[in-house]
Amino acid sequence: MNRLREWAKQLQREIVALWFCARHPDTPFIAKVIAAAIVAYAFSPIDLVPDFIPVLGYLDDLIILPAGIWLVLKLIPDPVLAQCREQAARWLAQGGAKPRSRIGAVIIIALWALLLWLGWLWAQTWLAY
Repeated sequence: MNRLREWAKQLQREIVALWFCARHPDTPFIAKVIAAAIVAYAFSPIDLVPDFIPVLGYLDDLIILPAGIWLVLKLIPDPVLAQCREQAARWLAQGGAKPRSRIGAVIIIALWALLLWLGWLWAQTWLAY
């Protein structure tokens, strides 16, 4: 259980570091875009798949986020990443408030609305026959 807690803390540190990387001027553009998307999703108060859905609810937290973090860490230059990790460590040590992503929440709500609309269209065509 302690290993899982340590892994969760490390994941949080990496997400905060990515938050700083997304704003760093030396981060490549594609890495900024992916980092911003991952950070927006991670800090969004709404999950793409709600946690109360058995198995699938935690699948995004256990697979999607770590995979996205791994991908973006490969795209960020080592000196930039080291600098942002130090900045994140200082920020977390000072008790900085956890960032919130309203944009991430809006995007997820929009995705759910799109899925509901597509489901409605599919249901109408299916019921028409």
